[in-house]
Amino acid sequence: MKNGTFYVEKASIVHNVDPLSKLLFVFVSVAITYMLSNQPVVSGVLAFTLLLLLLGKVLHNVLPIIGLSLVLIFSIIVVQGFFHPDRSTVWFTIGSVPIYKEGFSYALLLTLRVLNMVCAFGVLILTTKPDDLVQSLIRKGMSPKIGYVLLSVLQILPQMIAATGKITDAQRARGMETEGGLSTRVKSFIPLLTPVVLNSINDTRDRSIALEIRGFNSTSERTFLHETNHFKYGFVIKILLAASLAAVIAWRIFI
Repeated sequence: MKNGTFYVEKASIVHNVDPLSKLLFVFVSVAITYMLSNQPVVSGVLAFTLLLLLLGKVLHNVLPIIGLSLVLIFSIIVVQGFFHPDRSTVWFTIGSVPIYKEGFSYALLLTLRVLNMVCAFGVLILTTKPDDLVQSLIRKGMSPKIGYVLLSVLQILPQMIAATGKITDAQRARGMETEGGLSTRVKSFIPLLTPVVLNSINDTRDRSIALEIRGFNSTSERTFLHETNHFKYGFVIKILLAASLAAVIAWRIFI
């Protein structure tokens, strides 16, 4: 994390793509996987998303996020494998508990969708500066207040992680046991949580004061400190993404 964001600064073609094209890609890729129930097609969309992560040199950065989603994926496989309403064909058994082929097939589809969603947002968040994304949206007419809320959402988690690391180091320097067994970690949780929450509240207050001083609520015409770098193929990418989504919608309606 750099400057309180998940953005990873690299020199890649994916980083050079304009933020709105990447935001549209997230919407289109997720929408296509949920509109279609064809596993090979959903797998193809996921493979393309992974390719973008690879081209953006951030594939390894998204792996921890995928790891966190494994709990959800495991629960999907268990629930659908055991209790899918259309279960009829026993695929294999664990002891005396049957796993149905229909449930596992549907669970695999859901797993591919979840993985694609995580990876698609990874393409956007890991290769796009939050400031550039919000500024691009504001230039397109989005309210600056909504832009501030969006920017805060994108920054709050990495900022809290960074603050937690600093507070943990400070508490450890004072002699607090923060490592060890489960009981030790539970005992240290509350002493660590309170400073993190108070620090977040103070940061929010300081930020609101700074915004008021800079005329955030002003109704006059706004100017921007930095000019947006326009990706010359951005329009082509947006057309291709929109055409792909339109084709899927048409296929769902007429076929």
